Amino acid sequence: MGVNVLSQLHIENIAIIEKLDVYFDEGLNVLTGETGAGKSIIIDSINMVLGERTSRELIRSGQDKAVVEALFYIHSGSIKDALNEYGIAPDDDGALLICREIASEGKNVCRVNGRLVTTAILKEIGRYMVNIHGQHDNQSLLQIDKHIDFLDIFAGSQLIKTREQYDTVYQKSRSLETEIKKISGDEREKERKIDLLQFQLNEIDNAKLKPGEIEELTERRLQLGNAEKIMSSVSEAYVLLYTGGKMGASVHDNMAEVLKQLGEVERFDKKLNVMFKSLEELSFQFSELVYELRDYRENIEYDPAALECLEQRLDLIYKLKRKYGSSIEDILNYRDKIKQELDKLFSSEEKLLDLNNALNETRKQLQHLAGQLSAMRLEAARSLEERIIKELRELDMNKTRFKVQVDQMITKDGGYEFNRQGYDKVEFLISTNAGEPLRPLAKIASGGEMSRIMLAIKTVLSDIDEVNTLIFDEVDTGVSGRAAQRIAEKLSLIAQKKQVLCITHLPQIACMADQHYLIEKVVSDDKSTTHIEKLTQQNRKKELARIIGGALVTDLTLQHAEEMISIANKIKKDLGKN
Repeated sequence: MGVNVLSQLHIENIAIIEKLDVYFDEGLNVLTGETGAGKSIIIDSINMVLGERTSRELIRSGQDKAVVEALFYIHSGSIKDALNEYGIAPDDDGALLICREIASEGKNVCRVNGRLVTTAILKEIGRYMVNIHGQHDNQSLLQIDKHIDFLDIFAGSQLIKTREQYDTVYQKSRSLETEIKKISGDEREKERKIDLLQFQLNEIDNAKLKPGEIEELTERRLQLGNAEKIMSSVSEAYVLLYTGGKMGASVHDNMAEVLKQLGEVERFDKKLNVMFKSLEELSFQFSELVYELRDYRENIEYDPAALECLEQRLDLIYKLKRKYGSSIEDILNYRDKIKQELDKLFSSEEKLLDLNNALNETRKQLQHLAGQLSAMRLEAARSLEERIIKELRELDMNKTRFKVQVDQMITKDGGYEFNRQGYDKVEFLISTNAGEPLRPLAKIASGGEMSRIMLAIKTVLSDIDEVNTLIFDEVDTGVSGRAAQRIAEKLSLIAQKKQVLCITHLPQIACMADQHYLIEKVVSDDKSTTHIEKLTQQNRKKELARIIGGALVTDLTLQHAEEMISIANKIKKDLGKN
């Protein structure tokens, strides 16, 4: 198989198709058959396997699920980069198997080379694989916002490179605008926030909080609040221990007497000596404690004013705790946080100035690059117009005018309106009859004219479009005679470079096929099923004769069919030489 082509399609339980395998080849693959045989179902199946939205009503009656598999051969192009992004790679021979299964209860399973993917990923991959054009579908050529992409691709690599540079600068400008908007915000709200944060910062700083302060203050308050009781108890204890008072001898005096008595006899008994030594050491410790108690008593103060100040300090700290944190550490952490926020707000004016200067410089770059893009587009537009008009004339539309309109988008204040493509708006306009004004491409009423216009555009763009498989679903609607012959020749010409699948009712197109498939509906046991057959040369004549003459195939129609195939082969040979 050639580069990036659809090789095989497997369909199970889609509408009237029970099981169907189709093997496609390069060149022009034509599918014909009676109305209702299932040709459109094949297109629906391809859409399904490429990730398009699919209804469960497509599932064949009486079945639980439907399956479509498509085998492609991938060898080059952006599709390989897209696959790499999702961690998917074709086989060594380039094979890429896409499978989608839908169940009647709504379950949807998609796989690419055995790897599970979402329908969104499947759709993204599919857009690199196949381009389907039908008479009434909403293709990108009918979407005005896509016209600029077609023009840019036609213009070539220099414009694409400049557009990439522009897009980088555009993204930078959007980022700057977002940051400026974030910093600017509501000025009154900003001032209110500064006032609040400044008040909070001052309130915390003025308190001069210290870690561990609450514990110290609580202990001090306990002392001051009980100063009188402490003084009374300590004084009484000192008297008992040292002076004795009304109780007679003090503990200090009694301890001295005990040591005196034992000191006279301790040398006579080791046990007494040990006890004497212990009591002597205890006496020294006791004396030190008595003196410490005396000093403590002398330093006890009772100061109601100091107690009041301490209470006020604790009240202030508890107030701050209710507002800013459950501890002094939390309050100080909050203080650091609002200080940073205030610094950011105070410095925002300077930063805003820097951002606006950067944005102005970026906009100058945008305008310069957008101007280059616009100039290249205007030049490419004239060339594209000439190419498409030439194709339309070859499709027997000699009176048709085609214009690629490139306009600059202007804001209300007179400046340029930039988007990701620059400041240009591109639209394809056409007039199919002499004297009629140019109108948007999407508003062309005649089906036959639309078919030829779309085919002309696809012919011009086929060389630059990386999608290598094109499907035309009854593009011959409303066309006959010489116009049909011209369409057939164009399809054959495209098929020399791309793989083309075409569903048609016209003998002029069918006879140009490189591969011809007949789609038939077969009724058996009150059930309808669709069969497909790749036709031999003899069977091609019969099918072509049916298309020419209807249900009745005569020797004359067979002869006519043979003559059409012979002429078609000569035309294809001549097209290949050009």
